[in-house]
Amino acid sequence: MKQEFSLSWKSSKQPRKQRKYRANAPLHIKRKLMSANLAKELKKKYDKRNFPIHKGDNVRVMKGEFKKKTGKIETVDLTNQRVTIEGIYRTKKDGTKVGVYFNASNLQIKELDLDDPKRKRALERGVTAEKKKEIKVKKLPKEENKESKK
Repeated sequence: MKQEFSLSWKSSKQPRKQRKYRANAPLHIKRKLMSANLAKELKKKYDKRNFPIHKGDNVRVMKGEFKKKTGKIETVDLTNQRVTIEGIYRTKKDGTKVGVYFNASNLQIKELDLDDPKRKRALERGVTAEKKKEIKVKKLPKEENKESKK
């Protein structure tokens, strides 16, 4: 099997090919793969279903041993596609605490960290486009009525 990443690859039913795609993907694509779904309030506000995870986001664990626990994202590891959360640790036999790694797909974003202006623009990108479409649809019938009266 080739070790190179292919942009022409669409999808496959085979899990081995799906894993290979994720493992060999470049970092700019891995960042998009590291996205979690948004809470209901955020979905309504931004009209988006999911969004890439960022350090400082407040998340809730949806699956696994730590289900329903919440905390801020401490680290995001793009190369290994895993995330650690503040306050969620495992104790080793020698007594030291180690952060637990989570897959982004098992998390839900409760609160977004919007310190980055690029991230704000990315969130608002879809919302403004829809509002513009609604405005254009509302203006068209009024303009036609004015022309027919003249």
